[in-house]
Amino acid sequence: MDKENERREEYALVLDFLSTGKSFSSRSEPIAQLIGEEWFTLLEATPKPGVQMTTGERVYIGKDEREKIALIKFRISYSELTQTSQGNLRGIILNIIKANPQRFVGFFNNSGPLNIREHSLELLPGIGKKHLQAILKARTEKKFESFEDITARIALLQDPAGIIAQRVVQELQGSERFYLFTKPYFKRPEPQRRY
Repeated sequence: MDKENERREEYALVLDFLSTGKSFSSRSEPIAQLIGEEWFTLLEATPKPGVQMTTGERVYIGKDEREKIALIKFRISYSELTQTSQGNLRGIILNIIKANPQRFVGFFNNSGPLNIREHSLELLPGIGKKHLQAILKARTEKKFESFEDITARIALLQDPAGIIAQRVVQELQGSERFYLFTKPYFKRPEPQRRY
């Protein structure tokens, strides 16, 4: 296993907090659905006793002592998110992107071709051959410095942060061939039942 796959999320943002758990669950323990800051990993966690959380709140989930999270239960898929989590997802992803602009502006500056026919920038929603050529030309003249710089220098590219957020949501939904910003989700094996 390479170092890239060993890296874990250190911080996450709260998508939904269910103080009495899921309505269809037989156990009424509190549950938090989270999204990691680094890989946009969807997680379900058990908060520490008595802890309350708010949507969009940033919580530490690393290996050291955690203030609010007792246990990361498991990684979940997009379809396992509550309706509230799904509703909050794009806005919270956008907040993560805007809080780390250099990382995502760097994608516009440094991304390369996927193969001889397709460039990774073309995987972003709304970016076709014309936008691709304009971005490549502009970044060879001078690297982009901000999302505003991208918008100012590339005609008809209004919301680069929003385009990335839309791509992240598509990747989390799990039907993409290439993953630029997330790690693909693989379903947990069901426990084997003995009869």
